[in-house]
Amino acid sequence: MDGKTVMACIDASHAALKHHHDEIASLDQAIGDGDHIINLLRGMDALVAMRAAIEAESLAGALKLASTKVLSTVGGSSGPLFFSLLSGMSKALSDDADLQAFARAFAAGVEAVGQRGKTGLGSKTMMDVLIPVAERFSTLATQGAATHDVLAKLPRVAEEHMLATRDMLATKGRASFLGERSRGHIDPGARSSQVMIEAICARLGE
Repeated sequence: MDGKTVMACIDASHAALKHHHDEIASLDQAIGDGDHIINLLRGMDALVAMRAAIEAESLAGALKLASTKVLSTVGGSSGPLFFSLLSGMSKALSDDADLQAFARAFAAGVEAVGQRGKTGLGSKTMMDVLIPVAERFSTLATQGAATHDVLAKLPRVAEEHMLATRDMLATKGRASFLGERSRGHIDPGARSSQVMIEAICARLGE
């Protein structure tokens, strides 16, 4: 895995987010500012524009480069959060990372997001998807699961926990201002995270 792998994951995420643009925008308009998907796609567009630079890097180097661009181009709260995810992963990875090492790196990235956003499970945010996926990833890797098995199971974990945000009470961000009215809506950050996880797993499984 190297910068070309990272770029392939970016391409997959970009295409998936564009495909689900209207749905995620609608979710965000219901309980947020309505600009979540716009901000994400602006960052993705910027990453696609620097394809050659990302592909020329090592795995960790590509993630670090991508994190810096995300921080400078993605607006709202998403920019610093996705920066933390990518940067946290890059710091924990080596170029010869195996599945267990990559699981640890993803967990480190998710932990960095939690520290940045000062939130965790049950807050009706992207963390309600990222934390369960990181935990399941770590368990599967420790158990010696085959890569194709991991790539098949993680999207199901992401979907299950994304859907669970519908009945949660928001405690962070703009949605928290709605109180009980935030229930009954899937969190847009959880949905976009789930969409990207599904797309990345599908691309890596090809």
